[in-house]
Amino acid sequence: MENIWEYLQNLTDAQSILSSGGFYLLLIVVFAETGLFFGFFLPGDYLLFLAGLLSAAGIIQVPIYTLVLSLIAAGVLGNYTGYWFGYRTGPVLFNRNDSFFFKKRYIAVAEEFYAKYGGMALILGRFFPIVRTFAPIFAGVVRVDLKKFTIYNIVGSVAWVTTLTLTGYFLGRRFPELKDYLQYIVLGLIIITSIPLIIAFVRKRYAKSKEQ
Repeated sequence: MENIWEYLQNLTDAQSILSSGGFYLLLIVVFAETGLFFGFFLPGDYLLFLAGLLSAAGIIQVPIYTLVLSLIAAGVLGNYTGYWFGYRTGPVLFNRNDSFFFKKRYIAVAEEFYAKYGGMALILGRFFPIVRTFAPIFAGVVRVDLKKFTIYNIVGSVAWVTTLTLTGYFLGRRFPELKDYLQYIVLGLIIITSIPLIIAFVRKRYAKSKEQ
C-alpha cells in the first residue's frame, strides 16, 4: 500500500512535474491533453489547480496573469490541433485498431457527449477527462463549422483554465498551508473528476443489460 501511495505521489505531484520542465512543461501537458489523442491520461484538471496553488505559494515563479493567459493559449492551440487531426483522418479514425494510446471507445464517449450537448460539448467537455481530449477530434471528424468551433474553443479554454487555476490560486492565497497537503488534494480531484465517467459507464452497462 505504501509503494502504491508513493507511486501516486510521484505520478501526480504537480510540483515534481513543474520542477522537471518548469512552466513550459506545464504548457506542453495542457496542449497535449487537449489536442493529441494519446494525451488523455495526462493530469490536466488537477495540474491546473495545483499550478494556481503553487503560484500563490511562490513556488512557480510566473505572474498569475501570465500563467493563466499562457494556459488558455495552450488549451486553444491544443483543441485546434485535435480538430485538424480529426478533420484530416475523418471516418478512418473509427476503423483504427486499438492500441495502448488509442481506444475506439474513447471516440464513442466523445460522440455520445457531443450528441447530448451539441456544440456545448466543446465547452463542458473541458471539465471531463477523455472527453476533453477527444471532443475536438470528433468535432473535426464531423467537420463542425470552423467559426463555431473557434468560439466554443476559446470560451471552453477560458472557462476551464480560469476556473481551476484561479480557484487554486485564491485558495492558496487564503490558506497557504494547503501546499503541505498536495497529495490529498490530488487524490480528491482525481476522485471528483472520475465520478461523471464512472456514472456514464454504469449507465451504459445498465442500458446494454436491459437490451439483452
